[in-house]
Amino acid sequence: MMSPPDALERALASLDVRAGSTRRSSLAVSGDVMLPTGSTTLVYVRAGEITGDLAAGTSCQVDAPTGDGHPVSGRRTLLAGDAAVSLGCRRLVLSSQSGAEVTVVTAEITPTEVVASLPAIVLVTGFARLEPAAAALAGSLGSGPDALSPERPGDAVVCRLMIRTVLLSAVRAWASTGQWPAPITDPFLARVAAAVAADPGRDWSVEHLASLAAMSRSVFTERFRDAVGRSPAGYVTEVRVREAKRLLDAGSSVSQVSRALGYASDEGFRRAFRRHTGVAPSAWRAGALTA
Repeated sequence: MMSPPDALERALASLDVRAGSTRRSSLAVSGDVMLPTGSTTLVYVRAGEITGDLAAGTSCQVDAPTGDGHPVSGRRTLLAGDAAVSLGCRRLVLSSQSGAEVTVVTAEITPTEVVASLPAIVLVTGFARLEPAAAALAGSLGSGPDALSPERPGDAVVCRLMIRTVLLSAVRAWASTGQWPAPITDPFLARVAAAVAADPGRDWSVEHLASLAAMSRSVFTERFRDAVGRSPAGYVTEVRVREAKRLLDAGSSVSQVSRALGYASDEGFRRAFRRHTGVAPSAWRAGALTA
């Protein structure tokens, strides 16, 4: 079985990042920058500070130099040398109380298991201390305040490398908290994971999953737990909750999501969602609609 460091290295290498626009902005007192839905956005703080209100269950904060990470909510402030990455699931407005200089980069990231395992918003503190070369790149990208720079030769390549570096740092730090699931490398178990991801609302019994893996129930359960770190049933629930977040963010009602994901009752769905996220699905949906 692949060791966790090897699994992480393989997962990080799989990220496919395509850079979009790049701009350097000067935020006046009470100025703000918006991280929209629909695309990955990176904000690097070159000077000053920016603050955002984060909904419960949607965000994490990692300290890049130490690797410490934990879920966060409420008002959070980033200082010079810090970065924020939004995966485009939720709109977020970051404002500055005293003024700030920021670099904002948009990108598209091919969906992968490693990206799907991250919260919607990742705050990376101390990024410049851990990755000074990448931070220097972030500080120099863009032609000037609030200006796009499509004509600068090499900017697209540099942006892509810089975004990858920030994301890799965030994923690596988040992985150290034990909340990041290492990719499934066993081909038989990977087939099971792919089937669950393709149809999370199906009634996935352990017997059916074991048959997909061409194993007996007892062998499959033990092998799956050893490889993934949780039971097959727990994994199915995790995938369903991940899909539930996406559907709720898109505006589906709690009942619609409950039915789509195969729950016998809305209450059963509510219990599962709250157990995994710490918030009720209705609160999650309300946060998405008002963000």
